[in-house]
Amino acid sequence: MAKNTQLQGTADFDWDALALDGYTLVQRSEMSDVYENTLTSINEKEVVEGTVVLVTKKEVIINIGYKSEGVVAASEFRYNPELKAGDLVDVYVECQEDKMGQLVVSHRTARMHKAWLRVNDVLRTGEVITGFVKCRTKGGLIVDVFGIEAFLPGSQIDVKPIRDYDVYVGKNMEFKVVKINQEFRNVVVSHKALIEAELEEQKKQIISGLEKGQVLEGTVKNITSYGVFIDLGGVDGLIHITDLSWGRVNHPEEIVELDQKLNVVILDFDDEKKRIALGLKQLQPHPWDALSTELNIGDKVQGKVVVMADYGAFVEIAAGVEGLIHVSEMSWSQHLRSAQDFMSVGDTVEAVILTLDREERKMSLGIKQLMPDPWANIEGKYSVASKHNAKVRNFTNFGVFVELEEGVDGLIHISDLSWQKKIKHPSEFCKVGDDMQVVVLEIDRENRRISLGHKQLEENPWDVFETIFGEGSVHQGTIIENKDKSGIVSLPYGVEGICPAKHLRKEDGTNAKIEDTLDFKVIEFNKESKKIVVSHTRTYEEGEDKPTVAPKGAAKKSANAGSPTSQAVKANNQNIEKSTLGDLGGLAELKEKMEKGK
Repeated sequence: MAKNTQLQGTADFDWDALALDGYTLVQRSEMSDVYENTLTSINEKEVVEGTVVLVTKKEVIINIGYKSEGVVAASEFRYNPELKAGDLVDVYVECQEDKMGQLVVSHRTARMHKAWLRVNDVLRTGEVITGFVKCRTKGGLIVDVFGIEAFLPGSQIDVKPIRDYDVYVGKNMEFKVVKINQEFRNVVVSHKALIEAELEEQKKQIISGLEKGQVLEGTVKNITSYGVFIDLGGVDGLIHITDLSWGRVNHPEEIVELDQKLNVVILDFDDEKKRIALGLKQLQPHPWDALSTELNIGDKVQGKVVVMADYGAFVEIAAGVEGLIHVSEMSWSQHLRSAQDFMSVGDTVEAVILTLDREERKMSLGIKQLMPDPWANIEGKYSVASKHNAKVRNFTNFGVFVELEEGVDGLIHISDLSWQKKIKHPSEFCKVGDDMQVVVLEIDRENRRISLGHKQLEENPWDVFETIFGEGSVHQGTIIENKDKSGIVSLPYGVEGICPAKHLRKEDGTNAKIEDTLDFKVIEFNKESKKIVVSHTRTYEEGEDKPTVAPKGAAKKSANAGSPTSQAVKANNQNIEKSTLGDLGGLAELKEKMEKGK
């Protein structure tokens, strides 16, 4: 009972009334309210301002008016090496109390948070800000803006193309925020945007004062294969490659270089003055105007081949003064050839002025004129009836063109190729590139033509055949072919005759066939057309005609001989005298004997 009484007494004791420090409960409550009022009310995840209490090598102590002070790593203030006690700084409250009861704050996060709000405000207002170029990256530069790393594209550095980004690293520059990606928190800035506004005003002033023929100073902004872009102070103009120099220009880099300052003349511009055509060569006198007045047709000049074409070569005899050497003026030869066969770009050549038009600024040149004209003494070198060696160059349906020497070609008509052989096309007689003996028949110096012959190298066998195959003479022959209802008969000396179908009937009433060897009577002889018409029927109808010429050693064959045609022709041609050049002497003797016999 005594124990329970003791516990009950303890429970009924008024602990709050007990004041160990001498203050009553009411007093203590009043003092607590006063203390709470001295502390700053803070919330987690917000930025507050604090005062630097102490700066050490590793830490910075910051008082934000809370129960405990915040501790920040000194590395977060690396951007501000002059930080000292008493400075006001922003910190981000990450946690009011950690497990140790310590306030947790971050200056870096505060800067990032505040910078992000600031950069969004700048994008909205268009305010110009200053940033520090930290380093170079692919396609541009990295810029520190309010502690945020922003991207400066290479195209936004300046209005003109930038070739070396490194010159901007480590410098402070002014920018405008042009784009923000809220999701990835990416910021894009531009320095070019600041310049463009200023240049736009300058551009309006320049364009308003443009006139054709006006000379302005500009800077080479860009070089392409077709021309040069010139910055006229905010306005761009183009010098086409043809307007850079009076001479030939392979590439504009031969004339100008980047960032070079030069004077240019305005040649033309469109109605809105957006495209401006400029000239550089127009500021210099035209080379043709400075061409010596003593230079005339027939004079020799020296120059450099600057352009080649199939039809000729352009030769520069002075800067901006060119003459054309047509391929026909490169050689006396009349054969079609390319100009590249005679010269190449870069060659130095000597030529003769053929035409000169100072008003049109045109000149034609020739190099074959420096060599003797092969036609100058053509009659003396290739007199009529003279014999020469020639090379076959080309065929036509009517003859063969041959070259006697370079620049001297002649024509052998198809009728002058052979006395006996009937030629349908010259390619049956010879080939391109063959060497051939010819005789000069006729010379036309004015038109540079020579008529040649090949058959004239031999005596005309038809002069002899005229005495052998006279009308009424009888000869033995073999039918070798049927053509146009007539028979082709192989006669002595390799001559062929035509036997009409009605004259092929034999004495027994049957018709002669191929391979039959019979007597034939000449009923027509035409020397001009080289035509002999014969008849077998006439040999037995008259009955008195005897062969006037017996084929020497010719084999007697009956009308029914069964040997092949090729054998009959071979036997006939092998055993009779051929009308070759070597046998013409024998034919002449035979003619002489026959005349004496008469």
